[in-house]
Amino acid sequence: MRFNFEDVIKFHGHSCPGLAIGYRVALAAMEEFGIRSQDEELVCIVENDSCAVDAIQLITGCTFGKGNLIFKDYGKQVYTFFSRKENKAVRISVDFEFKESDEEKALWQRFIQGDRSKEIVEFIENRKAQKTKQILEAKKEEILKITYPTITPPKQARVFKSLRCENCGEKVAEIKVRLLNSKILCIPCFEEVL
Repeated sequence: MRFNFEDVIKFHGHSCPGLAIGYRVALAAMEEFGIRSQDEELVCIVENDSCAVDAIQLITGCTFGKGNLIFKDYGKQVYTFFSRKENKAVRISVDFEFKESDEEKALWQRFIQGDRSKEIVEFIENRKAQKTKQILEAKKEEILKITYPTITPPKQARVFKSLRCENCGEKVAEIKVRLLNSKILCIPCFEEVL
């Protein structure tokens, strides 16, 4: 199954530079391994929770639900793919910079601070479109740094028994329960009591 950028936009909901980055990363991973993961043949470790991850899920078949998309909250645009069949890892880090003038930086700062005037919104939308286009049209080596580290293979997804929280009555994975005075609690109920 092959997906284009329009498919990724439909899945994600909008076009943006982050989505374009994920698209390019996912295509690079597919070039390396040539397979879309149906189960856990391919694993992806993402180091951020940006829009890019949606593109990676759709294109590579690595998803949270299957347990072959692992999230490490490092805030880095880095993605490591591991093929269980080949026992091979590929680490892809994003090395993309979009040049901006001091005036443009000032406009971005106004947006970050909450300015949603017509002038600022138009500027932001235009810049996002320009960045997205530049990412999609760049040569792979201009925006991605690809290395081949040796890593310990990620553990396969595990299934846990469900227990019932004795406070709210909702089911929770056994590995996530907390015990308080011999009472089984889910994390929110446990934190509420503390």
